[in-house]
Amino acid sequence: MHIIPKLKFTTGLIFVAIALLGGRTASADDLTHEARQALQQLVAQNPAAAKVNAKALAVLVFPNVVKAGFVLGAQGGKGVLFVHGKPAGHYRTVAASYGLQAGAQKYGYALFFIDQESVDWINKTRGWEIGTGPSVVIVDKGKAKSISTNTLHRGIYAFIFDQKGLMAGLGLQGSKIKRIDD
Repeated sequence: MHIIPKLKFTTGLIFVAIALLGGRTASADDLTHEARQALQQLVAQNPAAAKVNAKALAVLVFPNVVKAGFVLGAQGGKGVLFVHGKPAGHYRTVAASYGLQAGAQKYGYALFFIDQESVDWINKTRGWEIGTGPSVVIVDKGKAKSISTNTLHRGIYAFIFDQKGLMAGLGLQGSKIKRIDD
């Protein structure tokens, strides 16, 4: 019967960890600068990301996502949508999870929109969850070696980068993304 106090304590720890790892709140200009730098670094260091970027019509970059959890988990961060290299909107990603997990981690991810249908979809929707819209291919190191401009298909390609910290169970499934500058 002591479950509720333990859950409150665990939830409090998660939010403290996210606040500590998340650092200061960036202005829109700072966020755009960080997102642009993160994208440039990802493309320079990852040949598969460079190939996908060359074909993408738009890229949504979350340069600093913080994830923390102990049984209950949460993650969150802000990002910028670039259409043809120009900022076209600011977004927030959030997710909550429950299960066997422990730790805290900071990372970034980029979603590359390959076709106009995917770009139109993100602009029309008020908020979306990865897995409910166009197909999202999460590119890991093994798959990245086999990507070429001939193997790119419709939809969205996701790259996770700059992982720092230790967290079991990193993934994008269940992440909700919403435009924040309507």
